[in-house]
Amino acid sequence: MNFSAVVVAAGSSTRAGPGAPKPWRSLGGRPILRWSVEALSRAGAREIIVVTAPERTADADEALAGLASWKAVPGGVTRAESVQAGLAALSTPDEEAVLVHDAARPFVTSAHVQSLLVALAEAEGAVPALPVADTLKRGVDIVAETVSRNGLWRAQTPQAFRLRTLRQAYGAWPADAEPTDDAAVVERAGGKVALVPGDPLLMKLTYPEDFAMAEQLAGGRRIVRTGFGVDAHRWGPGEAVWLCGVKIDHDQTLVGHSDADAGLHALTDAILGAIGEGDIGEHFPPTDPQWKGASSDRFLVHAAKLVAAKGGSLLNVDVTLICERPKIRPHRDAMRARLAELLALPLDRVSVKATTTEGMGFTGRGEGLMAQAVATVETPA
Repeated sequence: MNFSAVVVAAGSSTRAGPGAPKPWRSLGGRPILRWSVEALSRAGAREIIVVTAPERTADADEALAGLASWKAVPGGVTRAESVQAGLAALSTPDEEAVLVHDAARPFVTSAHVQSLLVALAEAEGAVPALPVADTLKRGVDIVAETVSRNGLWRAQTPQAFRLRTLRQAYGAWPADAEPTDDAAVVERAGGKVALVPGDPLLMKLTYPEDFAMAEQLAGGRRIVRTGFGVDAHRWGPGEAVWLCGVKIDHDQTLVGHSDADAGLHALTDAILGAIGEGDIGEHFPPTDPQWKGASSDRFLVHAAKLVAAKGGSLLNVDVTLICERPKIRPHRDAMRARLAELLALPLDRVSVKATTTEGMGFTGRGEGLMAQAVATVETPA
């Protein structure tokens, strides 16, 4: 099911203690706002509206640099006003789904989104919720009564609705009342709101002590991915060859649309593969004349920037060059240093090796050169 999202980040965060409002604070080295926007984007949101305080719309550009399909709009005095501002900014068709999410709940995942969209197929709204586990008391200083917790739930976000349903429900909401969440607005309008299993990790950062707990959780919510790349080029007339960003004098050159640096091409593909971003031909088509003779450094740096845009980091790269000639060992240190420079990696995280095929195959016959590469990347879960 297609969906868009409104991320509410316009609150003043008065209960969170000293410092910037919650969306702009750092969590695991990234702004809290970025966690939710990245997660919703990975889950497939076609459009994301970020609602901020009017004076913070410019800050969103910095917090969300490198991410696509989002825009910031100024919010209102109340959360309800901010949500309605976000809904008004959507270009999504009315019959499609919209998720409304609090930026202060940074640990949303694609699994959360999918469960809400499934439930929305048979209801006007869907809310993740946890059953109340603690005994409930009512009173001031002295207990007046113990309240049954049977049938009571703690509602979380994101909450899912048909866009038309939520817009119409807000249109009918009394101007002098403030809803505690969006589901309450749809409920009052007569809509059926489904409960789906919530998640303790969808905790809302509210008080100062919440941030210390979230920081511990953030450290464990990253995954390691591995990508593999292969490239090969045939030999042709020439006087030098580019391999792993280093120019080597040789009696032949590799033939290709760019500089035919098979090492960089294989490594670029490995990085793209690790983050699920296709291959080098999709980003730099060989049919495009602008890449004719281009330095393959540009391809590798582009792939590294895509990793950073996803909030990830390169951990290690390893390239193996397969050829009879030229000899790689005399140039290996220079190749490692160049790759480390291009990828901003410590030298001990960069490996370049070489082997022959003992005269077998096209590399053994001296018809071409092959490169294989492995890249290890860490990204948010």
